[in-house]
Amino acid sequence: MVEAVRGGSSLRAVARKFRVSLGTVQRWVHRAGSADLNRVEWTDRPSIPHTFHRTSPEVEARVLDLRRELRDAGALGEYGAVAIHRAWPIATGGPPPAIRTIGRILERRGAFDGQRRVRHPPPPRGWYLPTVARGEADCDCFDIIAGLVLQDGPEVEVLTGLALHAGLPEAWPEEAITTGRVHSALQARWRAVGLPTYAQFDNDTRFQGPHQFPDIVGRVPRLCLQLGVVPVFTPLQDPSFQAALENFNGRWQAKVWSRFHHPSLTVLQARSAAHIVAVRQRGTSRAVEAPPRRPFPTPWEFDPGITPSGHVIFLRRTNAQGAVTLLGRTFAVDPHWPHRLVRAEVRLPDGPIQVFALRRRDPHAQPLLQELPYDLPTRRRRLHD
Repeated sequence: MVEAVRGGSSLRAVARKFRVSLGTVQRWVHRAGSADLNRVEWTDRPSIPHTFHRTSPEVEARVLDLRRELRDAGALGEYGAVAIHRAWPIATGGPPPAIRTIGRILERRGAFDGQRRVRHPPPPRGWYLPTVARGEADCDCFDIIAGLVLQDGPEVEVLTGLALHAGLPEAWPEEAITTGRVHSALQARWRAVGLPTYAQFDNDTRFQGPHQFPDIVGRVPRLCLQLGVVPVFTPLQDPSFQAALENFNGRWQAKVWSRFHHPSLTVLQARSAAHIVAVRQRGTSRAVEAPPRRPFPTPWEFDPGITPSGHVIFLRRTNAQGAVTLLGRTFAVDPHWPHRLVRAEVRLPDGPIQVFALRRRDPHAQPLLQELPYDLPTRRRRLHD
């Protein structure tokens, strides 16, 4: 190839003739230069460097000694790579190694005090509900976005919903979200997509019912119980259990609320509905792979006079004495489980209450801590808004 180039052929012509790349021809021409072809070294050369520059053992030992001196007797109390680099000229009288070199020496010799952070895998979706964690059941989560104000218009609240497995997001912007609006929205959703096994809420009074009296079962949990859905109430001041829904709430505010100017509530509702349809279309495969849902019973009508019957779950954190507060009462659980998460399953109307331990690091171990007697008072079995 080099001889052909020296004979007057172009580099590209030689590359086509020998069926090699142009870069290959250029490399060998550059290697030959103007020397006699019989004197050129044609053997291939490895890409790795021919020489290695490794710090001598004496320098490594001096770095470790200086670190030890700064740690034990240094007035500043600093003994990392920067501190060693700064103190080296004073201690040795010579130029110091680079800071990065000192850092590599400390790492290679295991001279770091800090421990690497151990990252634990996240728990499965709905880890606090065993059947949801195993993918055998689904849980619909609901929340309310408040504090949104239309320009020259009313304040807006948005009731949102999301299934942990199926997705199926919902958003209902209204001037005010009341218990009655939650009632109608839940029935409309479940008539359309079917009934989940669980329905999860925070401790808003529009979901749970009034808090000023004990033993209150509000209209929303009564609706769930009459449809065979287990209502779940998340811990106080612990938003992590609603993380999936909070993530959706943030996306809705970014993609709908903050993205456009909404001249009226009607326009906002239309844009929100279009966004929900698009999100559902994108998540069709997720909905297909989710656990099956029960069909909504027909005919059916909510009866506020029926005594609540079934399971209600409260996710709570114990206090310093290992007790939990739910249904307006405090129950002693386990003094050896203070400030820890528990799942309290209340069987209405006659009890008992079973309290299970919860740990995010070990979501599959949920031992029974306590079984407590409970009886919903007759005077509280009537409906309370």
